[in-house]
Amino acid sequence: MRYGFYLPTRGPTATRDGILKLAREGERLGLHSAMIADHVVFPVESRSAYPYTVDGKHPGTGDALETFSILGVVAGATERLRLVTSVLVLPYRNPVLTAKMVASLDVLSGGRITLGVGVGWLKEEFAALDSPDFDKRGAVTDEWLAIFKQLWTISPASFSGAHYRYADIRCEPFPLQKPHPPIWVGGHSRAALRRTARHGDGWHPVGAIAASPLPPEEMRSLLDSLKQMTAAEGRDFAKLTISYKAPLYDTGLSDRAGSRRSFSGSAQQIAEDIRTFAGIGVHELIFDFRGSSIAESIERLQKFAAEVMPQVG
Repeated sequence: MRYGFYLPTRGPTATRDGILKLAREGERLGLHSAMIADHVVFPVESRSAYPYTVDGKHPGTGDALETFSILGVVAGATERLRLVTSVLVLPYRNPVLTAKMVASLDVLSGGRITLGVGVGWLKEEFAALDSPDFDKRGAVTDEWLAIFKQLWTISPASFSGAHYRYADIRCEPFPLQKPHPPIWVGGHSRAALRRTARHGDGWHPVGAIAASPLPPEEMRSLLDSLKQMTAAEGRDFAKLTISYKAPLYDTGLSDRAGSRRSFSGSAQQIAEDIRTFAGIGVHELIFDFRGSSIAESIERLQKFAAEVMPQVG
């Protein structure tokens, strides 16, 4: 099993010193990936429902460091960590410029970029960025992915789609990773599964839906569906990376039915949960150790590395 962890993008811990301390400690402790979320602006008031909290409200308050800026700083300060967007909202940015930025970061990081992608949920943010139509964001995302793969592998390139077009351009250098940096598709909807089957090198679902953990049996069912969809696309399911964003609880919390939540309780119980998810086909678990201070975040990370990781192997 491999492990990833989130870097701060907003709030008092989202400073150069804080981000680099946490990233370097995660690398020192042997974790595999550092995750960086994506928001550009927040509306003062929003009617958009956030799918990962009970009340449907996003905890953001308006501040957010930009994703690619964080990636560049962390790439220059680490040597082995995979650097993962978790997830980049593709319709927010020009696709040709985004393809260039990802390729450049892959070259400069020594081939360590993984592009986690999503369609987005915050309609007001789409409007503020003058992004493509919110209701067409799925189709736009698919088109942007096709553009990325072309510009990362073909030169000169031409493209004519429903939402974007260009002719006879060169977009070099290509990324170091061949044929291109891995693309992980975020989300757990049927559309996200279809997008993974068609375009993805990995699936990157959130393990907590409306603040309750996604149980192993539901994850197994979703993986079965993904396997069928991948086969229908003529692709090899075994080549996909399954990266599960798991909720990590510090104490023995229970869900509404009174059962212990996955990834809660003692180190032994959390290790057993990890083994369970490994058994159903998860390759990498992503935990969020972020606390109210970088010192607290590092302490949580160190505790996990000392008490849980050795039990799993």
